[in-house]
Amino acid sequence: MAAAAPHEAGTAAEQLAATLPPLLVAAERVAATIVQGVHGRRRVGGGETFWQYRRYQGGDSAGAIDWRQSAKSQKIFVRETEWEAAQSVWLWRDGTPSMNYRSTAKLEHKRERAELLLLALVSLLLRGGEHVGLYGQDGHTTGGRATLTRFGALLQERQSAPNIDANAGLPVPGRLPRFAQLVLFSDFLAPLSEIEAMVKGFADQGARGHLLQILDPAEDDLPFRGRTEFEGLEDEGRLVIGRVESLRDDYLRRMADRRRGLLDIARRSGWGFAQHRTDRPPQTALLGLFQALSDGLEGGPPGPGSPWPPGSGT
Repeated sequence: MAAAAPHEAGTAAEQLAATLPPLLVAAERVAATIVQGVHGRRRVGGGETFWQYRRYQGGDSAGAIDWRQSAKSQKIFVRETEWEAAQSVWLWRDGTPSMNYRSTAKLEHKRERAELLLLALVSLLLRGGEHVGLYGQDGHTTGGRATLTRFGALLQERQSAPNIDANAGLPVPGRLPRFAQLVLFSDFLAPLSEIEAMVKGFADQGARGHLLQILDPAEDDLPFRGRTEFEGLEDEGRLVIGRVESLRDDYLRRMADRRRGLLDIARRSGWGFAQHRTDRPPQTALLGLFQALSDGLEGGPPGPGSPWPPGSGT
């Protein structure tokens, strides 16, 4: 079958994106609350875009002096350009069946929260001039407003074909551009050995990354009482427990061990890690993630394995 022409593919994406304004509107609303609370990322650098004039200081090179501007007054001015090094940020969200869980109708499915945070983060990064790509889908990163619409269209396409991600599992480490950053949204309930191998595969090629574990509050607290039937979302079968509260303490210890294990995996590779529950505001997780990601884009990764924000989760 012949491939669609670029303009035809773009039209199809726009038509598809038109069916998901609620998700995009919600993501933009979440992003807007963060924009009001953080400073812009403009800074001095070796780009070509003019930023500002400032007074000459000792140590400045003569080549930095703008003689035309200086001639207008008795002061010497230096012309500063804006830092221009749009870096590639790759994003991935887990689309396996376990992400379709929610304990009550009042909560979002884990996948819905992951997609909301992903799109809101894309919006913030694009506003900051960065280039983003959907890992496993895009061949390269892009910038501009159309990228956000395209991301929304791709996520909607995967929602309308529920089996498209069913066997995807964790992302397979592939080649990424130098200094690329990777953000992974998942419940990270896969075996820790598999998660560690995945993170190491990316880290070994120099990629810096961030893990955001998204859980339903019932997965975190196990609030059920009495006889309870559990059904696996990935063909694990069913399990009936007579007094589920009798297992709560052991369950909570295991979940705490998993969180420590994920944090250790991130720390060993210099990655960031945080946990987010779907009963908590998305803005908190987004702000911490955006700040950690911005620190890396500005010249250095976050502290090895540092959670954002500091604490037990967001």
